[in-house]
Amino acid sequence: MAIDDAISFKKLEVFLAFMKLNNMARVSELLGVSTVSVHRSLHSLEEAMRCPLFKREGRSLIPLQAAYTFAEFAQRAVEECEHGILKVRETAGFNAKRLKIGSLYSLTLRCIPQLMIGLKLRKPVLDIDLTLGSNRDLLQQLADGKLDAIVIGVHTKSEFHDALDPELLSIPLFDDDIFLAAPLNSPYSGQTQINLTDLHQEKFVTLADGFVTSQDFWYCFEKAGFSPNISMRVQDIFSLINLVSGGIGYSLLPGRVAKFSSQIELIPLESNYGAQQRITLLLPKIRERDPNLLALTAECRMYGRHDGKKDGFL
Repeated sequence: MAIDDAISFKKLEVFLAFMKLNNMARVSELLGVSTVSVHRSLHSLEEAMRCPLFKREGRSLIPLQAAYTFAEFAQRAVEECEHGILKVRETAGFNAKRLKIGSLYSLTLRCIPQLMIGLKLRKPVLDIDLTLGSNRDLLQQLADGKLDAIVIGVHTKSEFHDALDPELLSIPLFDDDIFLAAPLNSPYSGQTQINLTDLHQEKFVTLADGFVTSQDFWYCFEKAGFSPNISMRVQDIFSLINLVSGGIGYSLLPGRVAKFSSQIELIPLESNYGAQQRITLLLPKIRERDPNLLALTAECRMYGRHDGKKDGFL
């Protein structure tokens, strides 16, 4: 038998409250609705059942045996629905006991540990899984639901920023400039600014495609008007820094990596060849009210206000 459209969970909630309290004024106070709304809900529900649930004695409603029978099933239906909603939210990761976060290797010195400490203070029982990778890999895992949120670098130029999925919520943490990375005591050591065109004969090392720093690398050279001589491509920032410090080649790196090694020098680029990354938290908009992600968002906002500038090249 088809269920009448007039039977809703909201009306079941009103009905069950009335069966418990047996007083419309108290039901009205409990649910925050008018007594008229309570009466209408009960009357509408009785009509949809196509059988009497109450008898009228003056202005009072007296439940019949049918109402008590219906209350047993209605209570189970509401409880099952509530249990189902919790299970669905748990399956989708909403307020789960574990949060899966993705980030870049270059953010593991200060930014990510600071965020994790703050998040654990807000949510002591929350377990956190951290996945490190490239922008491309992390964005794909976020889209596939394998990660709940990611903290990555986003190119600040509008054409790159506009390419972000509109279904994602973005929370900026800090901006980081791109520099020439050179070994100590290189011919360019001590210069206040570098004109990239002066390095057209030099060898370079860079990250493989998919990393935001690799995107910035090619963006800067496109502005300089030439293709650099690439001697090696690597998959992680630590190997890249070691190659630069060993004299294998120069590179273009964000200012935050200065703290990873004392064996390289970061030299500012002339403004017409420069680029900037915006370190940003990304999460699905549909999950922005998830309590765990709300805590992470709050921590990122606080980090951006108080600690973000410490991560750049000062």
